[in-house]
Amino acid sequence: MKALLVAHGTRGDVQPLLALAVALGKAGHEALLAAPESFASSVLQQDVAFAPLDNGPNRLLEDPLTAEAIEGGYRGVRGKITALSTIRRIKPLMADVLRDVGAVARSSGADVVVHTPSVPAQHAAEMLGVPAVLAALQPGWVPTSAFPCPMVPLPRLPRFLNRATYLTVSATLRAYAGIVNTWRTDELGLSRGQGPRQAHVLQAFSSLVTPVDPAWPDSVRTTGFWYLPRPANWSPDPNLPAFLDAGPAPVYLGFGSMAGRDAQRTGDIVAEAARAAGVRAIVATGWGGLAARSSDDLLVIDQVPHDWLFGRVRAVVHHGGGGTTAAALAAGVPQVVCPFVADQPHWALRMHAVGVAPEPVPYRKLAVATLAEAITRAAGDPALRQRAGEVGEQVRAENGVDAAVHELERIHNGRG
Repeated sequence: MKALLVAHGTRGDVQPLLALAVALGKAGHEALLAAPESFASSVLQQDVAFAPLDNGPNRLLEDPLTAEAIEGGYRGVRGKITALSTIRRIKPLMADVLRDVGAVARSSGADVVVHTPSVPAQHAAEMLGVPAVLAALQPGWVPTSAFPCPMVPLPRLPRFLNRATYLTVSATLRAYAGIVNTWRTDELGLSRGQGPRQAHVLQAFSSLVTPVDPAWPDSVRTTGFWYLPRPANWSPDPNLPAFLDAGPAPVYLGFGSMAGRDAQRTGDIVAEAARAAGVRAIVATGWGGLAARSSDDLLVIDQVPHDWLFGRVRAVVHHGGGGTTAAALAAGVPQVVCPFVADQPHWALRMHAVGVAPEPVPYRKLAVATLAEAITRAAGDPALRQRAGEVGEQVRAENGVDAAVHELERIHNGRG
């Protein structure tokens, strides 16, 4: 089986499909990962075939107004940026991405196309005449009346309104209909229209930690999280194991591609909160550029494979991205979640609900005292640690990425 995997966005959007590509290769299949060109080195380290896509909307992550919009959860920035105005800025950038997706698909020889929601690659699958599979990295893409859309921050609603909440997500996708239709007709040679119905969905998360609807059809499979093994030749910077060995287990703090408008202020809050909580700390600057300075009790790093580090720390403080949440779950350590936007509030609430984290500390309310209090509880509460260990054992047993490979084999063989 030849699989074309298409993803766009930040590390949390791309890494699960890279994990799937690695698993497909181990199972004897061919996988080509199409993702932003900035991920080339990460993909090639895993010995996976890579097709670069234009960085497209990722360029906006460096824009100050976009950072302010994310920080405020797209609630409006002095009347300048809202979710809708951001979509208008993304459209021409997304057109460049779609152009590259079409070119990659034509030359891929793929038997199946797997894509994240951010890239409508089901149209490329239609051009090739092969199945398209949506890789849903968070709940909210498959409507249900059982619970409201987790991607939409809403007050508690009557159950009969649950399904209607998913219209917000579908409306966001429809906002790109113009550029998608142009791509379909002008570049893919297809008829104008919405394209094929999404027949297959693989939900790359665990039903142990977030709700799923047992009434969903067999075409919707919830596999468990897709974990990426670290490269075989990877080794840590010597300063990192030296710091770990120099004292009690530290707390990890990192916000991935998120740092807010003022990375220095965020870094200062993080460092001061760690000191106030009386813990040693490892601060990961990450893609968001979180700013901090190393000291005797605080080590600043860029990034490190989570599966290597998280089992060596007392707690993980993070932004609530799906990938970091999954890694902390697998490590079996308590968490503190400081969500910014999108699916992050959902994961923050779920970590508290399943008993592995204190109440979330939303980024817009981030302060030294509140973060220090949360860190103190996460690092020192035996009940949280015990529960985190129990959930971690259950999550690791799911082996979601191998389950996803099995489902793709079924689909390819016409049994899915």
